[in-house]
Amino acid sequence: MKRSFSVSSVSDEPRPRGDKASTKSRIRDAAITLFADQGVAATGVRAIAAAAGVHPSLIIHYFGTKDGLRVACDKHVAAFVREHKQNVMRSAGRFDVAELRDLGEGPPLMRYLARTLVDGSPHTAALVDEMVNDAVDYLSEGVASGLVRPTEHPYERAALLAIWSLGALALHEHVQRLFGIDLTNLDGAAAVESAYGRVASELLGTGIFRT
Repeated sequence: MKRSFSVSSVSDEPRPRGDKASTKSRIRDAAITLFADQGVAATGVRAIAAAAGVHPSLIIHYFGTKDGLRVACDKHVAAFVREHKQNVMRSAGRFDVAELRDLGEGPPLMRYLARTLVDGSPHTAALVDEMVNDAVDYLSEGVASGLVRPTEHPYERAALLAIWSLGALALHEHVQRLFGIDLTNLDGAAAVESAYGRVASELLGTGIFRT
């Protein structure tokens, strides 16, 4: 059974001893959840530490500052999107219009991303740039697998597709109002069958204008 991630579930889990990777991941996941719910500015180090079940000094030890922790959260989300998209492109399977979604258990990555895109942080530009560069790479894999048409403008195409996807995520409340689906908490199969999914597939697959 799928278990949703919550701050309480983090603090109630057994605390591994001597496992630095597990401790860092638990701190990061707790931060993602709190940042997604409350925003970065409203979330303190002590609250993150309490949610992760650690002493606040461990956050400073592993991440330096709350700002450093936020950067680690950004990189984790970017890596998640990159890995998922690479898998789709390499398999030459059906294009997934719900590419930005949470898969399985874990913190609310897409809700975090939707929030961080509009919070005005100076780190947002770096995150968007990273995701655009990742898109260049995985779209080239899609070209190699035959899923994606080649282009003379690989960077510009990747940037435009990333902006479209991230823009829809940032405006997820309006997407939900107009299409009845929540991009921050979305089941992939439901997205493909929704009006949003069908129209997105049409636009990406066949375009709009006659040539």
